[in-house]
Amino acid sequence: MLQNKEVNRESAKAEGVIKSRALYTPDERIKRDKSVWTLVQGVLAPIQFLVFLISLVLVLRYLATGEGQNIAIWSIVIKTITLYTIMITGCIWEKVVFDCYLFAPAFYWEDVFSMLVLALHTAYLVALFTDTLTTQQLMYLALAAYATYVVNAGQFIWKLRIARLDHAKQQAAMAATGGAA
Repeated sequence: MLQNKEVNRESAKAEGVIKSRALYTPDERIKRDKSVWTLVQGVLAPIQFLVFLISLVLVLRYLATGEGQNIAIWSIVIKTITLYTIMITGCIWEKVVFDCYLFAPAFYWEDVFSMLVLALHTAYLVALFTDTLTTQQLMYLALAAYATYVVNAGQFIWKLRIARLDHAKQQAAMAATGGAA
């Protein structure tokens, strides 16, 4: 019996009968569009990415040449501060839009992976200020943190792309039915 349900579900998916949940409900979309925190996130995300790129170059330069140790170390601290800032404001944004500070169903896996990103960046700060790793080890820890950041940023970019496509589909359906969708 269970196997038949799975087969029916798979065939319904293939035929497009089962619809996936849109990223935002109409009410959540309104909250998102009205929230100042949406603008804050939209401004902070590219700033954080720019800080990441600069820091990445400085870290790789240090690892390749041994030059620029202090600027590489402090660029990672600045990157971590920007990460904390966007995480705090992102939690506020999620509370406004989804009524929970973290792990809203629409962004659950992005938030889960964000915890790993935060943990690695925080581990860097702890290791730096407790002097438990060599400078080279710190740089490799930062690169691990940066790799998780890139994956996480990709998750969010993908999710935002899906939201735009969902919204375009909804708009097209409304236009096709004369606004009755």
